[in-house]
Amino acid sequence: MATGPVNLASQKTLEDPLAYLPCSTIQQFKRGAVIYGHGRPCDSLYLVLAGAVKITRVADHGRQVLLDLYRTDEFFGEISLMNLSNEAEQAISHQKTTLMAWPTAAIEDLIVKRPRLAVALLQAFGQRLHGLTRRMESLFFDPIDRRLALSLIRFSERLGTAQPDGSVVMEPLTHELLAQYVGTSREVVNCHMTNLRRLGYVTYSRKAIVLYRDALIAWLKQVD
Repeated sequence: MATGPVNLASQKTLEDPLAYLPCSTIQQFKRGAVIYGHGRPCDSLYLVLAGAVKITRVADHGRQVLLDLYRTDEFFGEISLMNLSNEAEQAISHQKTTLMAWPTAAIEDLIVKRPRLAVALLQAFGQRLHGLTRRMESLFFDPIDRRLALSLIRFSERLGTAQPDGSVVMEPLTHELLAQYVGTSREVVNCHMTNLRRLGYVTYSRKAIVLYRDALIAWLKQVD
C-alpha cells in the first residue's frame, strides 16, 4: 500500500497563522524538559522557534505512542483549544528548544477579532490530521519494515540535512523512539534497522543517522 509523504506542491496555498498572530511570550527548555503533561496541563498554543518537540500519548495498556516530532515553524498544543482532558498527552523537548506561547484565552480572543486566524488554524490542524490518517492506514496495512522505512523517510524530510552525495543526515533517533512511532517494540526496530543497514540504505551511530533516501524509496517501490 502506497503511504508515502504527501506532495503539497500541487495543493492550494494554505493560510499562514503567523499572519494573524502577534508576538508573544518566549520560553526556553533544555533537552528532555516537560512542556506539558505529567500533571502539568496544556494551556497554550505553541510555536517552535528553534529545536524540536516530541509529542507522545500514553495508551490504555501503558505504552507510549509517539504522535510526532515538531520542528521549527510548526505549531503544537492545539489540544488546549478543545476543552478536553489532556492528561494522556505529553510534550517534551527533544532538543534544546525555544518556543513562543499564546495562552488559550488569548487565542480565543484573537479568533473573535481576526476570523481568518480560525481558518488558518483549521487548515494547519486539518493537514496534520490528514497525515495522521495516512499513518493509521500504514499501521493497519503495511508490514513493519515498510512502516519503518516510510517513517525514516518522513523524519529525514522534516529533520534532516541533504548532503552532496544524495544522502540525508539527521540527529540520532533512538530505536525506542522509532518503535513508539512505528507501533512495535524496540527489539523489532533494532532487527529491521540492522537489516536496512546491511542493505546499505542507512548508517547510524550515537551521533547521527545517515539515510540514503533515494535508494530506500526505490527499494520501497520494488517491494510494493
